[in-house]
Amino acid sequence: SFLDAYPDVQAELSLSDRYVDMLEEEIDIALRTGPAVETLPAPYRIGEVRRIVVASPDYLAARDEPRLPADISKHDVVHVVGRLTTPEWRFRAGRHERVVRLSPRLTVNEIEAALVAVRAGHGVTRVLSYQVADELAAGTLVRLLRDYEPAPLPVGLVAASSEPPSRVRAFLAHAIPLLSALPVVQAE
Repeated sequence: SFLDAYPDVQAELSLSDRYVDMLEEEIDIALRTGPAVETLPAPYRIGEVRRIVVASPDYLAARDEPRLPADISKHDVVHVVGRLTTPEWRFRAGRHERVVRLSPRLTVNEIEAALVAVRAGHGVTRVLSYQVADELAAGTLVRLLRDYEPAPLPVGLVAASSEPPSRVRAFLAHAIPLLSALPVVQAE
């Protein structure tokens, strides 16, 4: 819709799950998730997402559903590794945090690869809520351990410059209300 509203603007969209150096890679705006977003001015914050554990109904039909975070040790875990990930998941237990060390059955380096395995009934994985919103709504994946999920992660738009050029200000003015209204950034 931004390109429709501004027919003379050219845009490039780059999708990546890695943290990018916006200045080095000449990126005007980034969508970021996590603690760094908490320091953004309020208008740039667009919502929040949760880290959730999911499995397929077929997998759960063959295995007992985990009721407590410690039950994860009895399940086939599909773990996604990244630059800063360790084989553990953190859960909320009242006011405290509980760490569950993982012994993954399958380790992958991309969320989509983990979801392919989980959709096929090969275990449980942890993703961000927006990544499986449609599948949860359709019932093709099941959300597990909801009462133990960590606090939501803030989501926001980050401009590379504290005084962005007019094209960036126009995009922010256009995108913030649209993105803020998306159900996938309304963590429950």
